[in-house]
Amino acid sequence: MHWAFEKMSNGWTPEIRLRIEGLTLAFGERVIQRNVSFSVRRGSVFAVMGGSGCGKSTLLRALVGLLRPASGTILVDGEDYWSAAEARRAEIGRRFGVLFQNGALWSSMTVAENVALPLQMFTNLDDVAIDSLVRLKLSLVGLGAAGAKLPSELSGGMKKRAGLARALALDPDILFFDEPSAGLDPVTSRRLDDLILELVGGLGATVVVVSHELASLFAICDDGIFLDTESRTAIAHGSPRTLRDGCDHPTVRAFMERGRSDAT
Repeated sequence: MHWAFEKMSNGWTPEIRLRIEGLTLAFGERVIQRNVSFSVRRGSVFAVMGGSGCGKSTLLRALVGLLRPASGTILVDGEDYWSAAEARRAEIGRRFGVLFQNGALWSSMTVAENVALPLQMFTNLDDVAIDSLVRLKLSLVGLGAAGAKLPSELSGGMKKRAGLARALALDPDILFFDEPSAGLDPVTSRRLDDLILELVGGLGATVVVVSHELASLFAICDDGIFLDTESRTAIAHGSPRTLRDGCDHPTVRAFMERGRSDAT
């Protein structure tokens, strides 16, 4: 099924931030996912769902420019990312913010230095302006007093928030989260979910979340796609709650039934 939006009777058409068409991902002869198509609306929180080993993180790598697809297109605001010249891809990529599963913080740098790094690399701001922005981003994620700490001094939840502050450094249009709740206790996970929703509401960002943590998916995502390991393609589209309550595909139902008790 290709996810499509038709023009409404009043002439309004929803804005599409990302459109993925016929995407195939492979490592050599090994196909991970084939013929995957979906669209991500501007301002939505979009889930990439599926069991372990289905290719969720591989898809994310293609979306953020770390893995060239075997075939298909990734359109960012209508522009074909992988057909663009390398310099143009770099420009588009600077509109992305990425929170990797482990936070991916540089262990030898303080939290503030980690957040400052994208600003130093990709802007012409002076040290005073960078310092001001770093303090602002850390404040947004509740780490205003943690700038001088090293990553080793942070809890798991604080590391995720520090990684999020760095992802926000360049005021991205699209945020990509790879298993943001992995390794967190339920209370910390819920706080991170709330923070993501606050940032989406306050900044108007579009978010793509790769996760198998159903409680978080139900809490924050309003659209999504389900990747299947066996058929190696997308077998369902819709919000996590919609798929849980209305999808007839046995693989999707078995996956989603695990989270039925999380619904209220």
